Amino acid sequence: MTNSGKNCITNSPKPYKTELVNTLPLAIMLGLSVSLSPMAKAVDVDAGDYTALPEGTNLGLLYYQHAERNTVYSDGHKVPINARLDSDVGILRGVHYMKLGDYIVDPQFLLPFGHLQAKDDTKDLGSDSGTGDLILAATIWLLNDPANRRYFGITPFLYVPTGSYDKDRAVNLGENRWKLALQAGYITGLTDKLTLDLVGDVTFFGHNNDFGPASQTQKQSELYQGQVFLRYNFTERFDVRAGYSKLWGGESEVAGVHLNDEPETRKFTVGASYFVTDGTQLMVNYGRDLSVENGFKEDNRVNVRLMQIF
Repeated sequence: MTNSGKNCITNSPKPYKTELVNTLPLAIMLGLSVSLSPMAKAVDVDAGDYTALPEGTNLGLLYYQHAERNTVYSDGHKVPINARLDSDVGILRGVHYMKLGDYIVDPQFLLPFGHLQAKDDTKDLGSDSGTGDLILAATIWLLNDPANRRYFGITPFLYVPTGSYDKDRAVNLGENRWKLALQAGYITGLTDKLTLDLVGDVTFFGHNNDFGPASQTQKQSELYQGQVFLRYNFTERFDVRAGYSKLWGGESEVAGVHLNDEPETRKFTVGASYFVTDGTQLMVNYGRDLSVENGFKEDNRVNVRLMQIF
């Protein structure tokens, strides 16, 4: 980072108290404020999401996630402070399956909402409550072979900057920028009861031209993610699943200064799903980050999903 770049940022008004700025490196402070939206990362999915359902099927889904983050990393090293960031985030999602020519597609929306709260030595990062950025998406299935449990779909996700955002806050549920993610997912049955899911995506970021108290320009390079899941069905109603995910890329830039803040995150999840009735499914997952190069590390994460088929 050049001296001119440092001056460009540090001469702007600071939303953080002096003690915290002196404790954390400047690039980490900026990197945290760039990435504290719970939706700022790539597109996480659940095992089975790329299963094509019949034309005319509708889904209503409600998600809840509680996550606790107790450590901050810079360039792969733990920052020696007592950090804490908790989040309670929900998502309301609606999905409709229909035919487009010979293909099944599922136009859908996702609306995040919730609360973020920084605590302990990082409490001056603040908090936010409200809604996140609206997400519009639709998968098109190029392979739809239910008899052999084989599916392949491609999904564009458009993030609309409608969420809660204040340039003077470090913690925001919204990002004040457009985003486009392109994701592909493949499912195949390995045995009668064991299923493999492979998912990959890339996220492209628009500019946030109102970042920080000085309304600087925030940019971000493409962010990539790969996910793999194994599911084992004990019965038609009940399965257990385990997943692994890796993030790479996604360096941020503020006012022309590269932050070298790529998350480089690896994480795992384990969980189970159960059809309480023929049309109602409950899914619970537990996960945590295995490693983080830059930013907060999630120590515990619990996800609950309720799905109703109409």
